[in-house]
Amino acid sequence: HVQLVESGGGLVQPGGSLRLSCAASGNTHNSNYMGWFRQSPGKQREGVAIIYTGTKSVYGETTYYPDSVKGRFTISRDNGKNTLNLEINSLNSEDTAVYYCAAGSDLGYWGQGTQVTVS
Repeated sequence: HVQLVESGGGLVQPGGSLRLSCAASGNTHNSNYMGWFRQSPGKQREGVAIIYTGTKSVYGETTYYPDSVKGRFTISRDNGKNTLNLEINSLNSEDTAVYYCAAGSDLGYWGQGTQVTVS
């Protein structure tokens, strides 16, 4: 079992930056996939950044970003601290959402989410 706790959300002005963190605990050594997802009111949850630390990736690379955030979002993983980070730059109103951290071979473990509001 893996426990995930997100932090770093808040209110930020358009054009600003934010760093989200996710502290992982428990049986994390099998969590080759970790990622960040977000959900806005009335919209489906979407993946915004995935990172894979194994030798193979179904995405063909170690990190994945959808086109909507590519170049603005950067995911990183600190295995020593069991922490997953997400750097977000050039924030706009479309980025307003609850951001969730996920982990596990099938991204089956989820945190409680952290609110990001751009206004």
